[in-house]
Amino acid sequence: MGLEKLFNAYPLLQNTASQMAVILVIYAILAKAVDLFISRGLSRLAALSKMNLDDQIVAVIHRPIYWTVFGLGILHALEVGAFSQPWQFVLPGLTKSFILLTWIITIFSIMRLALQQSTIESLLRRKIPATAFSIIKKIIRLIILAVAVVWLLGVWNVNLTPFFASAGIAGIALAMAAKDSLANFFGGISIFMDNIFKEGDYIVLDSGERGEVLDVGMRSTRIVTRDDIQITIPNSILANTKIINESAPIPRFRIKVPVGVAYGSEADAVEEVLLSSASNNLMVSKEPVPRVRFRLLGQSSIDFDLLCWVEDPRQKGLITHELLKTIYTALQEADIAIPFPQLDVHIKGQE
Repeated sequence: MGLEKLFNAYPLLQNTASQMAVILVIYAILAKAVDLFISRGLSRLAALSKMNLDDQIVAVIHRPIYWTVFGLGILHALEVGAFSQPWQFVLPGLTKSFILLTWIITIFSIMRLALQQSTIESLLRRKIPATAFSIIKKIIRLIILAVAVVWLLGVWNVNLTPFFASAGIAGIALAMAAKDSLANFFGGISIFMDNIFKEGDYIVLDSGERGEVLDVGMRSTRIVTRDDIQITIPNSILANTKIINESAPIPRFRIKVPVGVAYGSEADAVEEVLLSSASNNLMVSKEPVPRVRFRLLGQSSIDFDLLCWVEDPRQKGLITHELLKTIYTALQEADIAIPFPQLDVHIKGQE
């Protein structure tokens, strides 16, 4: 009613073009007022909190709100103007599509800020594997895109009833055709939910392959072996096989070095040589301390195991190599013999 009285009071505003211009100017002023309120009001309130997330969100929604208010002004002005078809349908559709796409981009920006690992961990006060963020982001992106497409089609009055009617049949056919992909997708979800491993962990597969996890994707997981060979395993297989995670529950990894010495050797002297070899190696962890176990009275040797820990499982082969060289030299210097299997053959003479 206020605008109608304004238009009737001034003869210059009796034509449609003048009325549309006045409406756009009013909404432009309103949009600027909202812009100033956000930049000077909400920004100051967000600055009072200890978190940076609210400041970043206010900065992101600053421009979209401004253009949304101005877009509503365009829609209001288009209702006043009498356009012929197809412009009476196309212009409002373009304006609504612009507002929708603006907010889709804004939602993606807010999601990127809200799903940062440091932000989520500060809110939940717990450590979350990076795999979780990869899967969650991909699922949320798919949901947002699906909702945006349906909404955009609704803006242009596209009849979605035939689409939803055929979606059931198409969904069944798609599920049968892509059953392996769906199995891999849900396998990735189960890996995330069970927190079996994460990127950077060293795992050993049931088939014997051992390597570092490079990436856990929606369909497959990639690991790289110590021979720099990349192996890609479908998630459906990983979710249904035995996996040894050498990096869990703690990053340290225990290595076992078997050593056999000749009968007659002093057990205490052998234990001292083994412990000294481990303590002199800088890559061997000092906590837990290395230990020696007397394992077996073998057929030709007394068998010991040197047990020690390393901080990084990828150093398993190198440290075992260095320990064996050090132990071999130390045993020779201590005059402790290392036996080797011998076989005496007696040939009975003929009578």
